[in-house]
Amino acid sequence: MSYRSDERPHHRGGGGGRGGHRRRHNREDYNDHDRRVESPEQILKNAILKMGEVDPAQEVSRLANQIREHVPVAVSAISEGLRVGVTEQPYKIPYYAAVLRLLHDPTPPPVGDGDAAPSTSSSLGKQVLEDFWKGFQNYLDKLAWREIRLCIHFFAHLMVAQVISIESMTALLQSFAAVLDEFGVSYSRGKGAALCAAEGLMISGAVIKKSSTPEISDIINAIQTYNDSIFTSKLLVQPMISLCSDVTALENTNELLDTALTVLRTLDAADMVDSLTDFPQPYLDLPDLDPTISSPFELPSILVPPEVIELDGLATDAGEDAQVKKEDWPEYGIRLFDDTVTPSPITLAGFIVRSNLLDMIDIFEINRKECARLLLEYPKWCVPDTFKAKPGAPPSEDESAGKNWQLESTLIETILSCLFALPEPAHKSIFHIALITELCKLSPSTVGPAVGKSIRKLYGGLSEGLDVEVARRFAEWFAVHMSNFGFQWVWKEWVPDLVLSEQHPKRAFVRRALEFEIRLSYHDRIQKTLPEPMQNDLNVMSGQAPGPDFEYEDPANPHHDAAQSVVNLLRGRSKADEVLSHLDSLKDSLDTSGIHMRVDSLVRSIAVQSLLSIGSRSFSHLLNAIERYLPLLRGLASNDEAKHDILSSAAAFWKRNRQMVNIVFDKLMQYQIVDPTDVVAWTFTNVAGDRHLSGMRPLSLSAFEWDLLKGALDKANGRVMIARRKVAALRKEQDDSIARAKARDGADVGSMEVDAEVKPIKQDDVPAESPQLTTALKAFVSLTREQKAALSRTIEGFVSCLAPSPSDAHQNPYAQTVVTEDAWENRASWGADEWNTWETWGWYRHFCRMYSPYLRNYATTLGTVGFVKIEGTTTPAALLMMKTWNIATGQEA
Repeated sequence: MSYRSDERPHHRGGGGGRGGHRRRHNREDYNDHDRRVESPEQILKNAILKMGEVDPAQEVSRLANQIREHVPVAVSAISEGLRVGVTEQPYKIPYYAAVLRLLHDPTPPPVGDGDAAPSTSSSLGKQVLEDFWKGFQNYLDKLAWREIRLCIHFFAHLMVAQVISIESMTALLQSFAAVLDEFGVSYSRGKGAALCAAEGLMISGAVIKKSSTPEISDIINAIQTYNDSIFTSKLLVQPMISLCSDVTALENTNELLDTALTVLRTLDAADMVDSLTDFPQPYLDLPDLDPTISSPFELPSILVPPEVIELDGLATDAGEDAQVKKEDWPEYGIRLFDDTVTPSPITLAGFIVRSNLLDMIDIFEINRKECARLLLEYPKWCVPDTFKAKPGAPPSEDESAGKNWQLESTLIETILSCLFALPEPAHKSIFHIALITELCKLSPSTVGPAVGKSIRKLYGGLSEGLDVEVARRFAEWFAVHMSNFGFQWVWKEWVPDLVLSEQHPKRAFVRRALEFEIRLSYHDRIQKTLPEPMQNDLNVMSGQAPGPDFEYEDPANPHHDAAQSVVNLLRGRSKADEVLSHLDSLKDSLDTSGIHMRVDSLVRSIAVQSLLSIGSRSFSHLLNAIERYLPLLRGLASNDEAKHDILSSAAAFWKRNRQMVNIVFDKLMQYQIVDPTDVVAWTFTNVAGDRHLSGMRPLSLSAFEWDLLKGALDKANGRVMIARRKVAALRKEQDDSIARAKARDGADVGSMEVDAEVKPIKQDDVPAESPQLTTALKAFVSLTREQKAALSRTIEGFVSCLAPSPSDAHQNPYAQTVVTEDAWENRASWGADEWNTWETWGWYRHFCRMYSPYLRNYATTLGTVGFVKIEGTTTPAALLMMKTWNIATGQEA
């Protein structure tokens, strides 16, 4: 691919960078812009943060001298600069450790009038560490796991540098390992504690090992025991689907804690020797400290605080707690290249490199441009020859001794692992997409080929079991990336795949990617980028541009005149009741003519399509039309059948633009013309894969139907969340009013317990439950009921698709076969039905993991209602459905 420097991405990321505030300045300061806006302490902090911009190794001693020469001594400024540097620039941590090692020199610093004047008995390094520890304790109190882990990196390097004692560092790591033994520890807490212990051990293990203590094995075993306890959870979030096996270590994938344990086991067997060479340790070049003169710093003992559990959950009408706490899932990465190109995560060097890159991507999410620049500069913070030298750079003295990985391939692989995280990425997908675009702009000649190779590798994985949600995000990334670089792709490479079944994952990917590209451009332009065989294949791309399809616009349609009369009323902005009256008269005339047997459905179709027709010019036209005729739509949506007809009419009108189907459905739910449950029911009633391609009978879902389901479920869940917050706010207001009333009557408010019943002295003065709170509680109960109905209906729909009862009209025999190992090994012979069914299994898995917090909340109710058809059934499909459900709801054995 080629890139032009003048092309801009379609999406802009968040602005970043550190800005300054305007200040008033003295006249004599005008010749020195920097000094007139910064205090001496700020200058010192900035020097710490900017350390290493040219040559990290050479700047360590210079920065240490600058800190020592600062008068008065500013311990808090130094400590704050180091805290920010450690937690926001983790690639500099070894060099910050070297700076603090130099400050640990016993020579007492000069005493001034600063905020922490030292005594001659304590080195400046120890004073800074004492203040740094206060910041670490603050992170610990907030359970800010990323900051905690990076501080532990810093402490581990300082221990290797002899600044921190081995015993206190070991005890710190044991404190985090102890978290893993807690009963019912959540995954987010367990993962955070496990990584703190594991990565701290990777850095400091060689020195701890020499002390001949058994703690290393104890820590590793604690992590192993915890990791074994979350085994089944990993089965639902692998980027490669494995329906027929329980193997968690699939090819081209790696799970975070699995790889950490592999690294630790390998290091432990080799006495941790690799930890002395696989990452920078500039402090080892400094003279050893004499413990009799400069005693090591003793880290205080800690107790990792428990997670905060909210106690303000609201009971639903069924007695279930409606509070939802999002559950985290095991974290998988995806491998696109072999170990000679990108670092293997099961090696110490590879694990540390990926950990650093992931932290940088996470920290600099607010500024993609700065993030891209720092990622391309990352090699200077690694040991020499970790990555291949840039083109034109002088050759290394001994390249054979280094890893010589390709930086750009490593970056793209790491970013895509973030983008493809399941069930959803930590940041919005567009950030990762825009970050890759920025990398391409900064270094098109090196990043472009890495992107191209990644696309080809992912495309090849589509037929090897690439998860359906990952495949959808892949298509989205591909389309947006192509739009940023002139839609240039070598499509002819994929022309041979036109012989595959039209529902093969590769064919489905091409259709979705082109659909996304058209949304970002227009039909004719995208069509011209394709080779002729693809242009002529209607299963690749429609010959018509996306647009409305007004069924009654053709004068040859028998109902053209009736529809035209409705359109004329709507264009003339007639009142809603006038339109309804006209529809009633139209219904009578159609009823007497005997043209159509389902007159009510016909009239609804004419009304809805006529309304969408006048709103089809733009999004604003659509909103204006819907809002003006809300009474008309509500009059049409009189029962479940009517709501189904409205959705069917909207889908038929926009059948050539599926994005608009999603938008119209969303607006109909927003204005409460239909409920989320209606959309879920309609979706499962009208599914048969991509029916416009194959007209298949077996019920199955594609990405389009999943988008409709997700929109409906998100709407239902979001309404409950909003209602819950409103009730909580009104309840707090009510409690405050009661407390004020009791205070007026002489009650000791300060001594009242949270849950105790305190009777007021004057009952008449206590405010009754406000009407607003009563109304909000009723709305909350109603919306919760609607939420459970939508979730339950979704489960029932998946059961109908994947494990139908013998009496169901639409049988899908492939649901039982595609889940077997023999069938998967023979997938090269699969037709459209098999691939559609396999994709439906993928969306069922994604539903379970995506909405796991809600499913856990109502597990008993939903499980009883949703799986009633397969209760006691032992077919492979039924067993797999229940197994997936049990994993998602935490009921697995």
